[in-house]
Amino acid sequence: MPISAPGSKARRARGFTLLELMVVVAMIAITTAVVSFTIPDPSATRLEREAARLIALLESARTQARAGAMTVLWVPQPNGPDADYQFLGLPPALMPPLKWLVPEVRAEVVGGRSIVLGPEPVIGAQSVILHMEDRQIIIGTDGLGAFDVITGEPAPGDAGNATGAANASLR
Repeated sequence: MPISAPGSKARRARGFTLLELMVVVAMIAITTAVVSFTIPDPSATRLEREAARLIALLESARTQARAGAMTVLWVPQPNGPDADYQFLGLPPALMPPLKWLVPEVRAEVVGGRSIVLGPEPVIGAQSVILHMEDRQIIIGTDGLGAFDVITGEPAPGDAGNATGAANASLR
């Protein structure tokens, strides 16, 4: 083991310089900022999940209405404490779930009180606005195709024009 003699050059201490530490801290800060922007908003994710679920329920009821030659309506008003919306015209054996996964979700039919799901193959252009907190998603159909998400957030100041935007995009 070498020992330095008095008067000789001392060995350089091992460790990190201040510049190296500052570079590492800057890299961690940049990585954290990038990750925080890529994490989705939980309320938007929940609303998108509800929209996808409602699309699946509407399409299922539409298929059952056509297969059974039944007139089926979807109404976004509750029918008692166990239902957040209703499927009128479906027999009890074919009834899908009637509650939102997230209790804060509210639905509004554009230009009417209900969505007609059958029995005709062409049902007419229809859309529904789903609201949760300050977010909304519009789903709809042109009458021939399946229900799908039309749009998400309206432009700032266009909250009242969401109904008109939904109807315009379906034409």
